[in-house]
Amino acid sequence: MNEQIKQLADNIEQVIVGKREAVIKIITAMLCGGHVLIEDVPGVGKTQLVSALARSVDGKFNRIQLTPDVMPSDIVGFSMVNQQTKELEYKEGAAMCNFLLADEINRASPKSQSSLLEVMEEHQISIDGKTHTLPVPFMTLATQNPVETYGTYHLPEAQMDRFIMKISMGYPAYEDELQIMENGESMKSAKDLDAVMSTEEIEKLIKQAAEVNAAPSIRKYILDIVTATRNSDYLRLGVSPRGSIALLRASKAYAFVMGRNYVTPDDVKAVMTDVLAHRLMLSPKGKSAFESDKDALQAIAMQVNSPVSAE
Repeated sequence: MNEQIKQLADNIEQVIVGKREAVIKIITAMLCGGHVLIEDVPGVGKTQLVSALARSVDGKFNRIQLTPDVMPSDIVGFSMVNQQTKELEYKEGAAMCNFLLADEINRASPKSQSSLLEVMEEHQISIDGKTHTLPVPFMTLATQNPVETYGTYHLPEAQMDRFIMKISMGYPAYEDELQIMENGESMKSAKDLDAVMSTEEIEKLIKQAAEVNAAPSIRKYILDIVTATRNSDYLRLGVSPRGSIALLRASKAYAFVMGRNYVTPDDVKAVMTDVLAHRLMLSPKGKSAFESDKDALQAIAMQVNSPVSAE
């Protein structure tokens, strides 16, 4: 594993016990310049994971607890007249930061949810004819509870497509939870973490991850998987070109995290489900055959021949 990435992951794991895979995936998404949706039941550490990542990097971290009465201006900001200069001044919203934690995003109204579309795709905010560029790096980390749906608003497919990954943490293993219980109050919280990396270092890592080599056979393998989702009877909606680009970027970033300068088929397989599954919609036939879109994707991908070598 890349030494800088290992240091970052180890720092996060002072707070998050036994979830190395989730930690690696969220760091991978950061190195893509992408956004992450963490969907899981309450109490498994979603917010702590996001906070730990943000605190481990010397950048600006904002959190907004989304509820039905949150307005778009709370997220993107607004313009108001300065009484002294009589000119419009931009007042920053929660999105003007390096790491934005949108907690329980599915509790925000559709209008507030849609205010994040430009922010996530263009990394900018347009208000009153003026464009305000977000700092680099910028990453939206959203959480949602898949069990309790009362008082929630379904995220539209256009917004789901903006997330490079959708991950779940799951319950901790027996031994890990025992350690969490034994440590109790002595465990660090995210606010106690020291930054181990600057935003400038993250920018350099993002550029290095983008330069990882993906051979033509790897690119063809990714496209074959994506094409298979579009032609499957099990799916009503396959993966868009944005999804194929996202899978390539995530595969390169994952290879970089693992300490390599080239992508292997195993790198593609490691991130495929997290990158593609939330972009799919099952057909009636798919719903009867599979329990989830992840299961359907795995079955479809198994029918695609994997390249023997990354060369």
